Amino acid sequence: MDALETLAENVQRLLDENKQLKQVNADLQATNDRQREEMMRTHAELVQLQAEHKNLRMARGLADTPDERITAKRHLDAIIAQVDRAIEILKQ
Repeated sequence: MDALETLAENVQRLLDENKQLKQVNADLQATNDRQREEMMRTHAELVQLQAEHKNLRMARGLADTPDERITAKRHLDAIIAQVDRAIEILKQ
């Protein structure tokens, strides 16, 4: 009978540990999901800030030295030409 009681105690202990580990796993999964969402929000904010930074650099380039203004103007002209070509293609 002693071995049977020991076996029953061990099974119960393992079941309790299993239940605890499942709870820990669920908690870790929830933490992982929250951190993933935060990372996605942070990435979206980073992309937006990079775009704003690029726009600010371009605007600054228009106001600095004549060489930088010429470079910025050429860049803008190239963008406008690409947009014009895209519009022409869409019209066809």
